[in-house]
Amino acid sequence: MILLMPRLTARAKRIPVPEQLQDFALTPRHLSLLALLLHDGPATVKTLAGKLEVASTTVSLMVGDLSRKGILARCEDERDRRRTIVSITDEHREAIEGWLAAGAAAWRTALEPLAPPERQLVIDALLTYERETMKSTRQPD
Repeated sequence: MILLMPRLTARAKRIPVPEQLQDFALTPRHLSLLALLLHDGPATVKTLAGKLEVASTTVSLMVGDLSRKGILARCEDERDRRRTIVSITDEHREAIEGWLAAGAAAWRTALEPLAPPERQLVIDALLTYERETMKSTRQPD
Protein backbone atom coordinates (compact mmCIF):
# COMPACT_ATOMS: atom_id res chain seq x y z
CA MET A 1 0.00 0.00 0.00
CA ILE A 2 2.83 2.43 0.81
CA LEU A 3 4.22 1.97 -2.69
CA LEU A 4 0.75 2.49 -4.14
CA MET A 5 0.10 5.94 -2.58
CA PRO A 6 2.61 7.92 -4.72
CA ARG A 7 1.16 6.28 -7.84
CA LEU A 8 -2.39 7.27 -6.82
CA THR A 9 -1.33 10.84 -6.11
CA ALA A 10 0.65 11.10 -9.35
CA ARG A 11 -2.24 9.71 -11.39
CA ALA A 12 -4.68 12.25 -9.92
CA LYS A 13 -2.28 15.10 -10.75
CA ARG A 14 -2.08 13.96 -14.38
CA ILE A 15 -5.79 14.55 -15.00
CA PRO A 16 -5.56 17.56 -17.29
CA VAL A 17 -7.25 20.74 -16.19
CA PRO A 18 -9.90 21.65 -18.78
CA GLU A 19 -8.80 24.35 -21.19
CA GLN A 20 -11.58 26.62 -19.94
CA LEU A 21 -10.07 26.50 -16.41
CA GLN A 22 -6.34 26.54 -17.18
CA ASP A 23 -5.84 30.28 -16.72
CA PHE A 24 -7.21 30.20 -13.16
CA ALA A 25 -4.15 28.62 -11.45
CA LEU A 26 -6.27 26.10 -9.55
CA THR A 27 -4.54 24.18 -6.78
CA PRO A 28 -5.37 20.79 -5.20
CA ARG A 29 -7.10 22.73 -2.42
CA HIS A 30 -9.38 24.36 -5.00
CA LEU A 31 -10.04 20.93 -6.48
CA SER A 32 -11.28 19.63 -3.11
CA LEU A 33 -13.55 22.64 -2.67
CA LEU A 34 -14.97 22.32 -6.18
CA ALA A 35 -15.51 18.57 -5.73
CA LEU A 36 -17.51 19.19 -2.56
CA LEU A 37 -19.68 21.83 -4.21
CA LEU A 38 -20.18 19.67 -7.27
CA HIS A 39 -21.16 16.50 -5.42
CA ASP A 40 -22.88 17.92 -2.32
CA GLY A 41 -24.37 21.03 -3.89
CA PRO A 42 -24.32 24.65 -2.70
CA ALA A 43 -23.17 25.18 0.89
CA THR A 44 -22.12 27.78 3.42
CA VAL A 45 -18.47 28.61 4.06
CA LYS A 46 -18.80 27.11 7.54
CA THR A 47 -20.16 23.82 6.15
CA LEU A 48 -17.41 23.65 3.53
CA ALA A 49 -14.74 24.37 6.14
CA GLY A 50 -16.05 21.54 8.31
CA LYS A 51 -16.04 19.06 5.45
CA LEU A 52 -12.58 20.12 4.30
CA GLU A 53 -11.33 20.17 7.90
CA VAL A 54 -9.80 23.63 7.53
CA ALA A 55 -10.52 27.02 9.08
CA SER A 56 -13.49 29.02 7.82
CA THR A 57 -11.10 31.86 6.98
CA THR A 58 -9.18 29.51 4.65
CA VAL A 59 -12.37 28.58 2.80
CA SER A 60 -13.51 32.19 2.77
CA LEU A 61 -10.26 33.23 1.07
CA MET A 62 -10.59 30.44 -1.52
CA VAL A 63 -14.25 31.32 -2.18
CA GLY A 64 -13.33 34.99 -2.57
CA ASP A 65 -10.56 34.12 -5.01
CA LEU A 66 -12.74 31.77 -7.08
CA SER A 67 -15.66 34.21 -6.98
CA ARG A 68 -13.50 37.00 -8.42
CA LYS A 69 -12.51 34.59 -11.21
CA GLY A 70 -16.18 33.84 -11.93
CA ILE A 71 -15.94 30.15 -10.97
CA LEU A 72 -18.04 30.42 -7.81
CA ALA A 73 -21.07 32.51 -6.96
CA ARG A 74 -22.15 33.73 -3.55
CA CYS A 75 -25.76 34.50 -2.71
CA GLU A 76 -27.78 35.29 0.36
CA ASP A 77 -29.52 32.37 2.10
CA GLU A 78 -33.27 32.93 1.67
CA ARG A 79 -34.01 31.32 5.06
CA ASP A 80 -31.31 33.20 6.99
CA ARG A 81 -30.06 36.38 5.37
CA ARG A 82 -26.99 36.41 7.65
CA ARG A 83 -25.62 33.35 5.85
CA THR A 84 -24.06 33.22 2.39
CA ILE A 85 -24.47 30.20 0.12
CA VAL A 86 -21.60 29.28 -2.23
CA SER A 87 -22.15 27.47 -5.53
CA ILE A 88 -20.42 26.75 -8.84
CA THR A 89 -21.42 29.15 -11.59
CA ASP A 90 -23.33 27.77 -14.57
CA GLU A 91 -20.60 29.12 -16.84
CA HIS A 92 -18.00 26.71 -15.43
CA ARG A 93 -20.13 23.82 -14.14
CA GLU A 94 -19.81 21.65 -17.25
CA ALA A 95 -16.00 21.98 -17.37
CA ILE A 96 -15.71 21.18 -13.67
CA GLU A 97 -18.06 18.19 -13.94
CA GLY A 98 -16.06 16.82 -16.87
CA TRP A 99 -12.80 17.33 -15.01
CA LEU A 100 -13.92 15.62 -11.79
CA ALA A 101 -16.19 12.90 -13.22
CA ALA A 102 -13.46 10.31 -13.85
CA GLY A 103 -12.08 10.57 -10.31
CA ALA A 104 -15.54 10.42 -8.75
CA ALA A 105 -16.43 7.34 -10.79
CA ALA A 106 -13.16 5.65 -9.84
CA TRP A 107 -13.72 6.29 -6.12
CA ARG A 108 -17.30 5.04 -6.40
CA THR A 109 -16.07 1.83 -8.06
CA ALA A 110 -13.39 1.35 -5.41
CA LEU A 111 -15.57 2.05 -2.37
CA GLU A 112 -19.00 0.73 -3.40
CA PRO A 113 -18.25 -2.98 -2.81
CA LEU A 114 -17.00 -2.27 0.72
CA ALA A 115 -19.16 -2.50 3.82
CA PRO A 116 -19.58 0.82 5.68
CA PRO A 117 -16.95 -0.06 8.33
CA GLU A 118 -14.47 -0.99 5.57
CA ARG A 119 -15.15 2.28 3.74
CA GLN A 120 -14.58 4.20 6.95
CA LEU A 121 -11.28 2.38 7.48
CA VAL A 122 -10.09 3.43 3.99
CA ILE A 123 -11.20 7.02 4.54
CA ASP A 124 -9.58 7.17 7.99
CA ALA A 125 -6.34 5.77 6.56
CA LEU A 126 -6.29 8.39 3.78
CA LEU A 127 -7.01 11.20 6.23
CA THR A 128 -4.21 10.00 8.50
CA TYR A 129 -1.84 9.82 5.54
CA GLU A 130 -2.75 13.38 4.53
CA ARG A 131 -2.45 14.73 8.08
CA GLU A 132 0.92 13.09 8.70
CA THR A 133 2.28 14.17 5.32
CA MET A 134 1.23 17.75 5.98
CA LYS A 135 2.76 17.60 9.46
CA SER A 136 6.08 16.22 8.26
CA THR A 137 6.32 18.70 5.38
CA ARG A 138 5.08 21.57 7.57
CA GLN A 139 2.33 22.48 5.12
CA PRO A 140 -0.53 24.60 6.45
CA ASP A 141 -4.07 23.22 6.42
